Amino acid sequence: MRGNDYLVQSLKSSLLLAIGLIAVLMAVLFGSFRMIAISIVCNLLPLLITAGLMGFFEVALKPSTVLVFSIAFGIAIDDSIHLLARFRQEWFATRGNLMEAVRLSLRETGSGMFYTSIVLFFGFIVFIYSSFEGTVALGALTSTTLLCAMLANLVLLPSLMITFGPRHYKKLQSQLIEYYHEDAIYEDDDEEIDLQLIKVDKNSPL
Repeated sequence: MRGNDYLVQSLKSSLLLAIGLIAVLMAVLFGSFRMIAISIVCNLLPLLITAGLMGFFEVALKPSTVLVFSIAFGIAIDDSIHLLARFRQEWFATRGNLMEAVRLSLRETGSGMFYTSIVLFFGFIVFIYSSFEGTVALGALTSTTLLCAMLANLVLLPSLMITFGPRHYKKLQSQLIEYYHEDAIYEDDDEEIDLQLIKVDKNSPL
């Protein structure tokens, strides 16, 4: 009983610490409470699903199963940060066009998030063939959580960004390039840039 209580308390403290650090990072990136809430809620949902599955199938909390929450939460929030960081860039590049910023963010980062999650899913699912019960539970729960996290980041997170995302565009004071045309950088050769399609702010402190 003491061992289980210690595991539960360690799980609570580690998740709270992770949420706090992520909230600080999101505050630095966006300075918006809504974006902080969106990212945290979207990544806590897969953990809640995993906890529900553990209760439904009567999987006990032990060192092998407690690791699921930390591993899955870290990987899931990594995908969210990639998408949100790209969204921030596209938000300023599109001059506050929310739908276009979300679309471009998904186009640039969505495929990478999908392939990474699929590779991790199959990497953990092979543990179910182990003869050790703890390893089987770790593989099944982690792979399920990662699959739910991928769906949450590719479907739920963009929906929440469109619904509760920023509405007012504010140009960065240190933003050297005010906007760029999508044809300024050619797909065949990224080093070829048409400077005539880029407008430079001469009053920028940079």
